[in-house]
Parts: sequence; structure tokens; C-alpha cells
Amino acid sequence: MSRPHCLVVGVGPGLGLHVVQTFLAGGYRVSMMARHEGRLATWESENPGATGFATDIADIESYRAALKRVVEAQGLPDVVIYNAAIAAFGGYEDVTVEQFEGAFRVNATGPLVTAQELCPAMVERGTGRLIVTGNTGALRGKPDFIGWSPSKAGGRIVAEALARDLGPQGVHVAYVVVDALIDMPFVRRRWPDIDESRLANPADLAAEIYRTAHQPASARSFMVELRPAGEPW
Repeated sequence: MSRPHCLVVGVGPGLGLHVVQTFLAGGYRVSMMARHEGRLATWESENPGATGFATDIADIESYRAALKRVVEAQGLPDVVIYNAAIAAFGGYEDVTVEQFEGAFRVNATGPLVTAQELCPAMVERGTGRLIVTGNTGALRGKPDFIGWSPSKAGGRIVAEALARDLGPQGVHVAYVVVDALIDMPFVRRRWPDIDESRLANPADLAAEIYRTAHQPASARSFMVELRPAGEPW
């Protein structure tokens, strides 16, 4: 309990797990949130110092309860990385209203609930960091991303509102745009001939998120954009 505490919300085998490992290497205790208890148990065994908490963020009251369990078991986090996301891909005629609204629940409401549960105590303590990860969908709308981009843009605006509110109170809020395909096995299976220069190394992304979370109070970012050298933009 003497080590600082990082909570990573939305841990998967790509960026989320690398963020966990980067903060562990930085001397943190890490709480991991994901839907799958089996995966969490595996990652706990493979990453000493990490503790899993299963939850479904789409169930808001269940998510609130899970955040309370984290604080009770591990203490108030020093750093929170909100990396959870859900998407529905397809044209405007294909995406259902239920899919559209469900994406907002995870991608936009989730960061708000996270702040509601954790940030008042961070303000009282005088320090805290909340980093929300996003992607290019948060910045522009494209036809087949109509079930994804609006909710990601909503999450970005939630983070910006939080940053303007909480920054003067000692809590650093930042939004990290990952404008890239992340180098993971399923990406390589789907695009076997992809140019290597267009793939972002998840460990490198995690290192930049770690650095953003440790910016000094006199030089802090809100919007951080990360992309590999070969990504067109």
C-alpha cells in the first residue's frame, strides 16, 4: 500500500495490458478492470502487483459499485486510465438505436461516472490524474463509423469539460488520441500485408500515456495525439 496506485479501466490484450505493465514497471500497484474474470485472473498471475476487478461498464450501477470496491480494497487511485470502449460499425441504415446509445454509455457516460466516483476525493486530497484514451473517431465523422465516432467525440468533450473544471483543483485530466492501428495479433491477421510503418507499438503508446500522467503542474497537456510515422492524417 506504500506504492502509488493506478487504476486501468478497460484492460485488453493490446493497449490496456501494456499500460498495466508500464505502470507496474514504474513502481505502481495496478487495479485492472475488464468484463472477463478469466482473462483478469490470467493477467493477475502473469503480472505481480496487478489486481483484477470484473465489471460491465455498460451497467452503470454495477460499474459504480466496482469503482467503490477498488477504493475499498486498494485505496484511492493516484492515476486513472480510462481505456474502455465499444463500437458498432456500419452505415447509418445498419446501426441500431440500441447500438448507438450503448456506445455512448461506455464511451461518454463511463468517463463521467468515473470522475463522479473518484475525482471529488482527488480534489480533497489535492492531487490526481485522469487520462482518457480515444482515437481519430473523436475528431471527425466518417460514414461507416457513425455508430462509433459520435460517442468517442462525446467522450472527448466530457474529458475536456472535466479538465477545465478539475485542473485548477489539482486534478490533471488529459485526452490521448491514438490515431493508429495498434500492433496486435488480430490486426496482423486482418491486414497481413500492412506497411509496418502504419502500426503503433502498444508498449510505445503506453509509455507516452505514462509520461502524460506524470507531466509537471506547470506544463500539462490536455489533447495528446499519438500516431506512427506512416499514418496518413
